Amino acid sequence: MITFKLNDTIQTYAGDPEKTLLSYLRLDKHITSVKDGCSGQAVCGACTVEIDGKAKLACVIKMKTLEGAEVFTPEGFPEYVKDTIAKAFVNKGAVQCGFCSPGFIARTKVLLQDNPNPTIEEIQKAIKPHLCRCTGYKKIEDAILHAAETINNNESLEITRTSGKIGVSQPKYDAYKTALGERPFVDDMFFDGMLFAALKFSDYPKAKVLKIDTSEAEKLDGVTRIFTAGDIPADKIIGLIYKDWHVMIEEGQNTHFIGDVIAGVVACSDEAARAAAKLIKVDYEVLEPVTDVFKAIDGARVHPEKPNHFNTTQFTLGNADEALKKSKYTSKGHYETQRIEHAFLEKESAIARPDTNGGLELFSQSQGVYEDRRQIALILGLPEEKVRVTLVPNGGGFGGKEDLSIQGHTALFAYLLNKPVKLTLTREESIRLHPKRHPVFMDIEIGADENGKLTALKLRAVGDTGAYASVGTKVMERVAGHAAGGYFIPEIDIEAKTVYTNNIPCGAMRGFGANQVAFALESCIDEICKKAGFDRWKFRYENALVDGLRTSTGQKVFGVGIRACLDAVKEDFYNAKYAGLACAIKNSGVGNGMIDESKVKIEIISENHIRLHHGWTEMGQGVHNMALQTLCEETSVSPDIIEVIVDTEAQIKTGMTTSSRATALVGLAVINAAKAMKEDLQTGSLKDLAGKTYEGQFVCDWTTKPGVTDREPVIHYSYGYAAQVCILDDMGNISKMIAAHDAGKIMNPMLFEGQIHGGVHMGLGYALSEDLPMKDGYLVSDKMRDLQILRAHETPEIIVKGVEVTDPVGPYGAKGIGEIGLVPTAGAVANAFYAFDGIKRTKLPLKRK
Repeated sequence: MITFKLNDTIQTYAGDPEKTLLSYLRLDKHITSVKDGCSGQAVCGACTVEIDGKAKLACVIKMKTLEGAEVFTPEGFPEYVKDTIAKAFVNKGAVQCGFCSPGFIARTKVLLQDNPNPTIEEIQKAIKPHLCRCTGYKKIEDAILHAAETINNNESLEITRTSGKIGVSQPKYDAYKTALGERPFVDDMFFDGMLFAALKFSDYPKAKVLKIDTSEAEKLDGVTRIFTAGDIPADKIIGLIYKDWHVMIEEGQNTHFIGDVIAGVVACSDEAARAAAKLIKVDYEVLEPVTDVFKAIDGARVHPEKPNHFNTTQFTLGNADEALKKSKYTSKGHYETQRIEHAFLEKESAIARPDTNGGLELFSQSQGVYEDRRQIALILGLPEEKVRVTLVPNGGGFGGKEDLSIQGHTALFAYLLNKPVKLTLTREESIRLHPKRHPVFMDIEIGADENGKLTALKLRAVGDTGAYASVGTKVMERVAGHAAGGYFIPEIDIEAKTVYTNNIPCGAMRGFGANQVAFALESCIDEICKKAGFDRWKFRYENALVDGLRTSTGQKVFGVGIRACLDAVKEDFYNAKYAGLACAIKNSGVGNGMIDESKVKIEIISENHIRLHHGWTEMGQGVHNMALQTLCEETSVSPDIIEVIVDTEAQIKTGMTTSSRATALVGLAVINAAKAMKEDLQTGSLKDLAGKTYEGQFVCDWTTKPGVTDREPVIHYSYGYAAQVCILDDMGNISKMIAAHDAGKIMNPMLFEGQIHGGVHMGLGYALSEDLPMKDGYLVSDKMRDLQILRAHETPEIIVKGVEVTDPVGPYGAKGIGEIGLVPTAGAVANAFYAFDGIKRTKLPLKRK
């Protein structure tokens, strides 16, 4: 018997002494402010608690060590201290997705009781055990300083109140509850009678499944049922764009990568389900995987019905070969970028339960609840209206939660058992399963004349999209469409191939192809400048896109902010001894001839309660704020009375939250819906409007497919623009990043700055350290620590400069900013190193020599 105190209450424990404190808190006590981000790897800090006055990681504390201990979670902290720290986090913009926030708050509480006046350096040292994938840490550091000052002065702190209108720093929606862990994520939710599921994954990247033996697993106590592909009622193959992803691999079929699911176990507990999954025996005929993307182009097929090289995007303007021959200066090279793990702090989790009408309700963290509904309906053979998907705002996505990962399995199990089922992946399983950032291999050549004007660009790019297409073809379209970056290059010859291999699939990730090609392009530009003696800033300024010029797709652009961004960083660049400069362009909207649309509903419940329904996923980027603040701007209602909901029950079908498009589309839809509401408010009050519902939408159906020749090409309705400077010290280490970003209209200055901080931080990791290598179809490591994500003490100062060049389409002139924060970063860092030591680097992550 182990006796200890938990939040001032005596506890006795007689269970497994090897059980972790994290498991005890979450599964036994349902104390869910303590998060599981790394599955016991002691890497992320999300499970931080206070034990005997010290900050400890609950995921590695065994119950047997707690005899006589005093344990506190955020729920047991003194109210004043907890409240003050949380409000400081909210007011300083330190809460984005918020999954990591309770852990940071626990660490802050312990830090301040030991060191009431910490310096930035001391704060960075204290939070070293923590990861944050959203903020870049800067606003967290500011929040800790603010909390310390407030507590030392014995002052009270209130959450900032604003009009909620456009242009003000309205605190992030629901940030206070999220910071304290009071707002649940999917894995924090429990229902009566809920069962738990686990998956059996393929042992080989490519093998024929001969036999699946579940007999031993079925004998294990607590096992309810084991499922295989034969249990799927309808479609066994799904996909976002191409229908190629097997829900489960059945006997007689080949596996395509190590994340393919062979079977699923449902049991009375997570432990029982996982133990049973380990007992499933699979006989294979092991085959040789195709893992080299160049050999795969004409090699053994990953999917027998389709060639591995299944898509090519091409753009041609003029005669690039001839123009390059005539160019006074050229830069030519082979560039490679690496596979990257999203490392969202919240692992994949889903809960499904049957409803009373023969259908199903799914609680999802995905980036597209309507897309979840469509694919789950196909798997179960149900009409879409029988599948209800409720969004639970997630703990980070960055593109990695676009594909249907475990939602389909969870829904299948719950539907066939007629009971609620939860399925949550471990961190190792998450890394194994979901699509990554594409490794892209680029042969590029650009030219310039004697006057410093760009003349031509030729690009041949190949992307390893892995075992399933995901959105790989769209990523490679962006590689091609953004190859000229923010510059006007008159002669273009671009080809980008998407290729299947037996590696882990690759799909959407922040930047979506634009950052891969920006690294190559910006490196070439600096080489030309060095060869010719051109001024690097002036060269970019003179070649920058301006209104009416064309991108590499042939599209004329308007509302272009490249030169304004360059002006914003000019002084910083010239004042630095060693600096690298890079520019960027990033589309908003899917475009490419596809429809971008958004619908909203505004329900007036009472004079003190408005429900605002939309279809976009809140994952830390602030889309709920964008919807709410647009409604406040249009109608002058108080932000305090607005509730924001994303649920397919509203029947306002919306696409995937991707392509930096949610702000523009939801904003324009809210403006449309608010027109009638504004008119009604001119003759009455909110009280008079109670019971009314206002609907609105925005549809962009005028974009064109790549390569169109019969009309003016409009590949995307909008673009964002940026310029970044990387400054090195005398030792060649990064001391500062300057990021100028054209947001068109800065809807919320605090959230804007936080998005760019986070983007630059992710871009620095991409440039310097992050990698997810594979060998022969297997991960070299599936450990989170080996991802090499930069921590607070490794992240340099980041100065954000907002630029506003009005967009002709976006609400109030706004442009998307969610992705572009990291697009120019690797190029700026590479060019800074080039300026420092003269060594040209052509492969990410960059190596110091």
